[in-house]
Amino acid sequence: MSGMSVRQGDTAIAHGSGDVPVLATPQVIALAESATVAALLECIEQGETSVGIHVEFDHISSASIGAEVRAIATCTKVENNRLTFEIEVHEQERLIARGLVIRAVVDRVSFLAKAAAQSLSHQ
Repeated sequence: MSGMSVRQGDTAIAHGSGDVPVLATPQVIALAESATVAALLECIEQGETSVGIHVEFDHISSASIGAEVRAIATCTKVENNRLTFEIEVHEQERLIARGLVIRAVVDRVSFLAKAAAQSLSHQ
């Protein structure tokens, strides 16, 4: 689980994803990913990390500045190094978003080396 209090910097206006002062969809997705990372902390081994590889979301209700929201991640499928999570985001008991996040468990050093090599090859 991961939670937050909605601040001005979390709004659609601040993210450039809209013109209203409510919790931005990109921030909802970031909260959901944070919940999946928290759920995996005790499951991955030293030297491993996880990376998000797929996101599907329905942002179905707004949350205003000052609202306390929380994301709950439930692992529903494990296939090789890929884990699928169903996510629900609530403000108190009210569902404000739901979706799916898939993460891949990878070797941290190898992943970072590959990312650096790819970045250098595009300069």
